[in-house]
Amino acid sequence: MEPIDRRRFLGATAGAAAALSARTSLRAAETDAASSSPAAKAASQNGSAAVPPPPMITLGRTGIEMSRLGQGTGVHGGERQSDQTRMGFEKLVGLMRHAYDRGLRFFDLADLYGTHVYFREALKGMDRDKLAILTKVWWQYDGPENQTNLPERRQMAKSTIERFRHEIATDTIDIVLLHCLTKPGWDEHMQPYMDALAEEKARGRVKALGCSCHDFGAIQTAAVTPWVDVILARINMRGGKEVMMDGSRDEVEGVLRLARENGKAIIGMKIFGEGQLAEQRDACMKYAQENGLLDAMTIGFHTPEQIDDVLRMMHKYPAASLVAAT
Repeated sequence: MEPIDRRRFLGATAGAAAALSARTSLRAAETDAASSSPAAKAASQNGSAAVPPPPMITLGRTGIEMSRLGQGTGVHGGERQSDQTRMGFEKLVGLMRHAYDRGLRFFDLADLYGTHVYFREALKGMDRDKLAILTKVWWQYDGPENQTNLPERRQMAKSTIERFRHEIATDTIDIVLLHCLTKPGWDEHMQPYMDALAEEKARGRVKALGCSCHDFGAIQTAAVTPWVDVILARINMRGGKEVMMDGSRDEVEGVLRLARENGKAIIGMKIFGEGQLAEQRDACMKYAQENGLLDAMTIGFHTPEQIDDVLRMMHKYPAASLVAAT
């Protein structure tokens, strides 16, 4: 491969950013003009153009203020790419800014998805103090899974958080998760990572810690582990592995109820079964809003229209009261 020339790279990046800014300004001008047309005014008056913002919530006991709906960025994610990054830089940054303009104040990133640098660009047009940024540590990049308990993994975790802060261009990351835990005993073999992340939380570089789970036993462990502040859990109205859940609907609801009783905040993912339940999305949103288990949810949008559609559904089905901690 040809070596990357730093000066040429920075110049190209600046040029791309300038072009993006110009196109964004043009789109804004066109939008303003369109919104002043008689047709647009009529649509606004009859309510068909209205897109309500998502509710704002406090995430469990973390004190983090965020929107109940988050922009996910990891559909079919892996090897530092996802469906969202494969859209291209301009489209994904534009989608993130549309989400922000619609009132989303929660963005779900991950090292595994390669979305940090995309969000860094989008962040330039946002108020950082009003956002909740979630990202995830893909610990398998550090070596074999059977060696996660080695002492040097602690330093690897600290270095990873430092890298994340630079990639996203933020001093503090609101939520950091151990990504994709798949075994019941993860709280033992991930101890070096847990210790390092707890130190980062004590230093104020991270506000809340937790895990994303892709195994029923892993969720059961998360529900009772004191280190965990936040659980990112796969949940939808159908239940079962065929729609990206880790057990039946009753099983998952039961363990998440226990987690809530133990004071954990819960963020739902796979609300539409990673697209498999898209034709039933109205019923899926009704279930997500009314089950009383989810502080918030993250959905991997591909288009601005999908964001608007979900926001209307959220407004249609107000969130039920949450199961309280005991």
